[in-house]
Amino acid sequence: MPRRALIDHRPWLLASLIAGVSYFFVADDPIGGVWLMLWKGAGVAFLAIYAAFRGKGIDGLLIAAALMFGALGDIALEISFLFGGGLFAVGHLIAIALYLRNRRERTSPSQLTAALALLALTPVIAGLMTYPLENWMLAIAYSGLVGAMAAAAWTSGFPRYRVGAGAVAFVISDLLIFAREAAVLPDTVTSWLIWPLYYCGQFLIATGVVQTLRNRRIGEPHRG
Repeated sequence: MPRRALIDHRPWLLASLIAGVSYFFVADDPIGGVWLMLWKGAGVAFLAIYAAFRGKGIDGLLIAAALMFGALGDIALEISFLFGGGLFAVGHLIAIALYLRNRRERTSPSQLTAALALLALTPVIAGLMTYPLENWMLAIAYSGLVGAMAAAAWTSGFPRYRVGAGAVAFVISDLLIFAREAAVLPDTVTSWLIWPLYYCGQFLIATGVVQTLRNRRIGEPHRG
């Protein structure tokens, strides 16, 4: 059975890695068009398929759905920043529901402090960078949702140094997007960081959640 699972499902992770890593090197292709948009979405879409096959129960469906909305958001961002952000927002709401369903039984003061910092500082930083640009209030609202997602992930029963760290990488990536749009940081800096942080964050979230769900199903302890 484990060997069969490897044959049936791990290739989705390999396909995700190939798509996600290779996209970084072709992202600036000026004639990419539709194929480049699909390439961009493929990395996280393959993670969603992996989660759909390997995840279990309602939680498995939730992580697969959150990832798929992320993949759709990746594609839509190339057409409309607002539409793409809206799709990501739906994915974050689904992820928050997943993490709240799996709250950690005991949260230490340091863990709670980190979660509150993510919740409060993420929209504040976004606002300081984007004000008074057009749609700066939407940037704050969206960043508040991203911060809430990361805070929920950090205090969930999933491994903090995989799922929690992945969510924090997601936050940093999004803040770097706002820094680029507001010209707070030069494109030479943000272009090297945004995609690697985002994709690595999604990969850590997907594998961390799925492995934990499977370990729970077979009665193995999970670490984190």
